[in-house]
Amino acid sequence: MELVQFGCEDWLNVWEKSATLDIAQSTIEALSLEEILSFEPDGGKAFMAKLMKEQFSYGWIEGSPAFKTEVAKLYQRVPEDNILSTNGATGANFLSILGLVGQGDHVIAQYPSYQQLYDWPKTLGAQVDYWQIKEENGWLPAIDELRQMVKPTTKLICLNNAAQPTGAIMTPSFLSEVIEIARSVDAYLLCDEVYLPLDEETDYAPIADLYEKGISTNSISKTYSVPGIRVGWIATQDRNLCYEFRKIRDYTMISTGVFDDAVASLVLKHREKVLARARQIVKGNLAILKDWVEQEPLVSMIFPKAVSVSFLKFEELPPNKTEEFAIQLLKETGVLIIPGNRFDLPGYARIGYCTDEKTLREGLRKLSEFLRAYQK
Repeated sequence: MELVQFGCEDWLNVWEKSATLDIAQSTIEALSLEEILSFEPDGGKAFMAKLMKEQFSYGWIEGSPAFKTEVAKLYQRVPEDNILSTNGATGANFLSILGLVGQGDHVIAQYPSYQQLYDWPKTLGAQVDYWQIKEENGWLPAIDELRQMVKPTTKLICLNNAAQPTGAIMTPSFLSEVIEIARSVDAYLLCDEVYLPLDEETDYAPIADLYEKGISTNSISKTYSVPGIRVGWIATQDRNLCYEFRKIRDYTMISTGVFDDAVASLVLKHREKVLARARQIVKGNLAILKDWVEQEPLVSMIFPKAVSVSFLKFEELPPNKTEEFAIQLLKETGVLIIPGNRFDLPGYARIGYCTDEKTLREGLRKLSEFLRAYQK
């Protein structure tokens, strides 16, 4: 088994601690424990008093009843027993693909998207065909191309909704066509759904509610602003499939831990307050980003619909210079972005605009200045 280097994660591992102005992250500005506790009527005193006396055993293996109850509220058709806690959405994707894919299986993956969704099945020996996203289509792939790609032997179709790194959203009507194609060959649909659209106008639904063989993976890292608690989950209507994932889970992680489970449950319990905060950050910062793009002739963007990830196009930067530019930008200004070649899309960059407002404004200002200096 030989894994391909994970492009964006490798970039962050090497460079993120060098940044003084980090506008690369796709998390909505992270919450502190103090802020999380403030959502409780008593400021979290009872929660902490209980936790202080809690034995730090393995805890609930698949996630506590409180955790499963809160996660199940996010779905219409997934029972609590079909929720499995994982080590982030990355762990959820890892388990799901490992449970479904083997040597010689046929997999179709939205590409490029989150790299794990196509390189991990390939590592397991699957034949992976890329369902290409298209900038001219708002970064969505074409349904007709999926119809041509699918085979009677297709085992799994991997999606990312909203998508990394573009923020593109597949609506329920779009997904209904994907489901029709998947159902025609009895294929599973795995969808990484960590980026939840936060505006009320966007039509959105999790794949686990839409399709009997749909698998939703998610976490509290992105939209829920708590990446430091490594908790995610798998949700599916298929009880037998859930049982298969349980078996693999026992070989890989045992439990997510007492503290992590407790804090994750508290965050999801107060999800309306958490999401209200997130909406305010997204709305305000997206306006700043749009204003900057519209005034900066050296860039352009298909703007995201209230998700925390955005993808910037450099209008005059040679695509083969994307990574060199990003490294030089960081070294000379302290501004961190992720070059698009790390997503197999050179000539672009991921901008994490949901950091604090001061960092965003200063980071964009310095990016503009450096673009001009680099062009000379």
